[in-house]
Amino acid sequence: MKTLKPKTLKRVLNLWPPFWGAGIRVLQLADDWSYAKVRLRKYWFNRNYVNTHYGGSLFSMTDPFYMLLLLHEMGRDYVVWDKKSEIKFIKPGRKDVFAEFHVTQEQVNELKQQLLNADKIQPVFEVDIKDEDGLLIAKVWKTIHISKKQKAA
Repeated sequence: MKTLKPKTLKRVLNLWPPFWGAGIRVLQLADDWSYAKVRLRKYWFNRNYVNTHYGGSLFSMTDPFYMLLLLHEMGRDYVVWDKKSEIKFIKPGRKDVFAEFHVTQEQVNELKQQLLNADKIQPVFEVDIKDEDGLLIAKVWKTIHISKKQKAA
């Protein structure tokens, strides 16, 4: 499996049609895969009938990031997939909104430790979507499937 460098992946994601077309932009992707920051701009084409952010775009802006960060942080000996997502809308988004994703080395170590005694785990990560004033717009919970790769015989 050939992996992209964070700077290259950031560029690819920013050109990826589902993000580009929705007004989603990756602002930061840490060189050590521990952090990402994403912005969703409010444009005429990504708002809903009542002139607020379309809920699907809010949800989309959080889609791949915990999986991507963990895929690189865990290493080649692990399978990492998005398993489930849930969103709770708190307030209407009327301005540009942001989401930040953090994965610490302590979290990675804990996940690897859990996999010493389990075939798979499904940790849940929470991310807040906030507007440019820091107002909470939505909360998203991402369930990630992580397992050890099976060795080929």
